[in-house]
Amino acid sequence: QVQLVESGGGLAQAGGSLRLSCAASGRTFSLYDMGWFRQAPGKEREFVAAISRSGVSTDYADSVKGRFTISRVNAKNTVYLQMNSLKVEDTAVYYCAATPGRYGSTTPKIVGYDYWGQGTQVTVSS
Repeated sequence: QVQLVESGGGLAQAGGSLRLSCAASGRTFSLYDMGWFRQAPGKEREFVAAISRSGVSTDYADSVKGRFTISRVNAKNTVYLQMNSLKVEDTAVYYCAATPGRYGSTTPKIVGYDYWGQGTQVTVSS
């Protein structure tokens, strides 16, 4: 089992920045590839970014490329999502998730992720 706890959400203005953190506990963090997803009201959960267990490989949804950066510090059992140039349409609950990599190290497939955090709300105002 892997337990994931997100933090860092809140209210930001359009054009501003937020940094989300996801702290992991339980099984060895470095054995898992990690992802960030988000779900806006009335919409399906969608892929945002993913990072391989070593941190070497990353992938992003087209909607956040160039604005968001995913990173991890295995020594701290933590994965981050730096969000810059925020837009109103980035408003959503953000979830981190862990995958053993059955669909590849930076898979956008929700079904590939075995463990999920409880989510943190990000609200961007105009």
